[in-house]
Amino acid sequence: MNNIIKLPVSEIKGIGEEVTNQLAELNIFTVENLVEYLPYRYEDYQLRDLSEVRHDERVTVEGQIHSQPLLTYYGKKRSRLTFRVLIGRYLINAICFNQAYLKSKITLHETVTITGKWDQHRQTITVNQISVGPHARNQTIEPVYSVKGDLTVKSMRRYINNALKQYGDHIEENLPENLLQKYKLLSKKEAIKIMHYPENQQYLKQARRRFVYEEFLLFQLKMQALRKFERESSQGIKHNFSVKRLEEFILNLPFPLTKAQQRVKEEIIGDLQSPYRMNRLLQGDVGSGKTVVAAIALYAAVLSNTQGALMVPTEILAEQHAHSLAELFSNTDLSIELLTSSVKGKRRRDILARLQEGKVDILVGTHALIQEEVVFHKLGLVITDEQHRFGVGQRKILREKGENPDVLFMTATPIPRTLAITVFGEMDVSVIDELPAGRKTIETYWAKHSMLDRIINFIEKELAKGRQAYVICPLIEESDKLDVQNAIDVHSMLAAHFHGNWNVGLMHGRLTSDEKDEVMKSFSTNDVQVLVSTTVVEVGVNVPNATIMVIYDAERFGLSQLHQLRGRVGRGSEQSYCILLADPKSEVGKERMRIMTETNDGFVLSEKDLELRGPGDFFGRKQSGMPEFKVADMVHDYRALEVARVDANKLIQSNQFWNDPIYSHLREYIKQTGVIDGEKLD
Repeated sequence: MNNIIKLPVSEIKGIGEEVTNQLAELNIFTVENLVEYLPYRYEDYQLRDLSEVRHDERVTVEGQIHSQPLLTYYGKKRSRLTFRVLIGRYLINAICFNQAYLKSKITLHETVTITGKWDQHRQTITVNQISVGPHARNQTIEPVYSVKGDLTVKSMRRYINNALKQYGDHIEENLPENLLQKYKLLSKKEAIKIMHYPENQQYLKQARRRFVYEEFLLFQLKMQALRKFERESSQGIKHNFSVKRLEEFILNLPFPLTKAQQRVKEEIIGDLQSPYRMNRLLQGDVGSGKTVVAAIALYAAVLSNTQGALMVPTEILAEQHAHSLAELFSNTDLSIELLTSSVKGKRRRDILARLQEGKVDILVGTHALIQEEVVFHKLGLVITDEQHRFGVGQRKILREKGENPDVLFMTATPIPRTLAITVFGEMDVSVIDELPAGRKTIETYWAKHSMLDRIINFIEKELAKGRQAYVICPLIEESDKLDVQNAIDVHSMLAAHFHGNWNVGLMHGRLTSDEKDEVMKSFSTNDVQVLVSTTVVEVGVNVPNATIMVIYDAERFGLSQLHQLRGRVGRGSEQSYCILLADPKSEVGKERMRIMTETNDGFVLSEKDLELRGPGDFFGRKQSGMPEFKVADMVHDYRALEVARVDANKLIQSNQFWNDPIYSHLREYIKQTGVIDGEKLD
């Protein structure tokens, strides 16, 4: 190992105690930290031809001053300096705001280089940088670093320059030669120098490409190592069951499996039959048939003389799952029980006793399943539905109720592949990406608020046919900050409009669990025909009779959330409709509405959502498990992420990786992350 690059930053020329402390604020402690502190963006001062520049684009041009500067003052200490510049065949206006001192430097016929925003219509550049004299800039692409406190970008450039002069030759390569050659990647030493001093965009692209691959490979090595050692250290249950009986059960289902269900079933059955513990994420769009796949997995677990548990976030969802499973297993002798906080007294004691004796095969419930009093006889499979709604701790407690049971996480939130293999990289990911035959596509329309009367008339027509409707609002009650329709006002308006004909229910987050369940039951049994609600109905509610979903201020929601809400209708045999009420001001808002009306594919939408929102808040909050990359971007560099994942998987599985000296840097990296016990690598 080369220790020179690990020297403290104080060894670099020009860095004293004060600067050392300032750099420490940015987590820069060593020479290596400093030279690897890469720019977060670049200012491009390469000269361009105005004929190729788009309106409102930032540009750098060189030309001759063609008029005396005119200085005018307005307001308090505000000024505008204007002069004309001849650039090729263009005679344009240059405007400098609040830079009166430049007047003395602007000389007729002098060459000038200006950078600023190009207004094509007015033939004007609003200048933010100016240099007098020909070829005034040495470096046309300048790095911009993230700094804080007294540190400036200029001083950071100087410190990095000194560090590279003194220690640049000691930068070590951490990728093996075979990978560098395979992908024609620059060496680390070359790539670092180019990132700090790019000669042109082409060189910069190559340097960036090297770091994107390196960052993804290191991250995926960590994830794949975690997966390998977790699997090998957690001896799971090797389920032995009659494949013939399982296939008979599948043949007797009321409908054939889709190709996607068939593929996912094979993956899960393979996990159950292996000696390692299953740790799989099952993704499936709304209505894709995840419950049937879960039932097959549970049946396999019961056939191998173990018990199954299915944990869901709400009571009403638990009841629906218990009911669905009871129907699917009606031709078998399986014992299925439901356990929620509503199950009390003798009934509860009876279920718990039979569970401990092994007389209950499948237990469905809410987080009531993880209470101490719940003891399984032999838990073999744990399935968690809408797994992101439960904390890691809650999922862990349920898992620990058995001896290394297999674990299947299910979600109806389509997670883009790039995020799934990054955030859930230590899991196997299965995807059901087709809907059962006969499902009617939900017709989606974007309407302005001015069309509300027509929409209410349309709802009335559907209600007259015996159907039901959801009306979704972003807020519970009026807010000064956001001019959005709120659930309470909309409920009052619709209740008055439909009075005497149809009942209008109200559901929002401030109701207790019991109150929410009561409202949902009334809607499920058609005692309430119109349900006004906030987004609490987003997950798992199944009312096949509901055919209309109206979403107020739809531009306030992300695409994935809109898709989840839309999935509450279209669950029966009748044609269903989703109406997006929105007057979006931004281009992103308009784009969301357009995309929603064009596709019903949750995975297409989730990829678009990721592009529009970025990975940080795809989950509605800054996900703690989201990796922070310096250079790589999971959305735009997804192909490199896929390549790195495949490479990392091959390396981790090979004996050569754990023994050959050419991989020593990569092994050292895994050791430092604490993913696995360092002794295993020695």
